[in-house]
Amino acid sequence: MKKYFLIALFSFTFLVFNCQAQCDTIASVCAKHIASPFISDGQQYRALLLADQTAEFHTTFYGGATYRIAAASGLKDGNLVFSVYDEEHNLLYSNKEFKNAPYWDFKISSTLDIIIEANLGGAATSGCAVVLIGFKQ
Repeated sequence: MKKYFLIALFSFTFLVFNCQAQCDTIASVCAKHIASPFISDGQQYRALLLADQTAEFHTTFYGGATYRIAAASGLKDGNLVFSVYDEEHNLLYSNKEFKNAPYWDFKISSTLDIIIEANLGGAATSGCAVVLIGFKQ
């Protein structure tokens, strides 16, 4: 019994570290799109997803600023579908309409609470979704 517990514990620990390492790698791929003149907001929005799941992230964009949302779920661009909604769930943007573009810029005239929904595109059955946000100074 103790042997099976130790095997299960080791397997779980390995899985957690492996998932963390995968998300770190994907975050570095995504971060290449948050480059000058954009500055990261310091947050990494992450979710482990299955093919039929959608992650939901909430943030606020402040009026008068230009923001960039970058998203990734693998080692190359275009494999994460993300959509941006206002607080009343009106669609503001979806990268699905732009061949799953890995990032998009938004000029905001007034402060807005937004919802970013992300799901896996393509044939992936599971993976780590990473969304980064940057703003222009």
